[in-house]
Amino acid sequence: MNLEERMNALERRLELLESGQAWEAGPPVPQGERWAVGRLQTEFADEDEPNGGVLFAGSVRLPTDEQYGWQARFTTGDIIEDDWSETADCLAALGSPVRLRLLRAIMGGRRTAAELAEVDGVGTSGQIYHHLRQLAAVGWLHTAGRGRFEVPEGRVVALLVALASARR
Repeated sequence: MNLEERMNALERRLELLESGQAWEAGPPVPQGERWAVGRLQTEFADEDEPNGGVLFAGSVRLPTDEQYGWQARFTTGDIIEDDWSETADCLAALGSPVRLRLLRAIMGGRRTAAELAEVDGVGTSGQIYHHLRQLAAVGWLHTAGRGRFEVPEGRVVALLVALASARR
């Protein structure tokens, strides 16, 4: 966006502000099937990142009525240049069907080991604690006191993004 376009956009926002109407920050959202891609192309074009990037975002309400909003934005360079070996453990923790069942149950409201033991196919209490420790070690879980487990607020949407990205 050149200087004249920015000035025009600023004047429009000022007019809306003075009239008491709300306005949307940033350039207008492109319409169509890939509106988010169009928006990102515009956003990354304004930066010194010629290779673009990715944005993950979500606004969710869990079955427990807890609400979370989260977003993360990375340039292509940030991701490509990162040490991927550190990511392997985090992804590997999600590679177990039992751990995924436990995470689903926790996000659904079962928060204690006793409640989790009622979930079909998760094993003995010793096996459950083993899986919970593995998930906690890489940040997918934390203890919330009194033997309660939770997905940390900053990881709820990230977990859903990871699961959604694995869908075919």
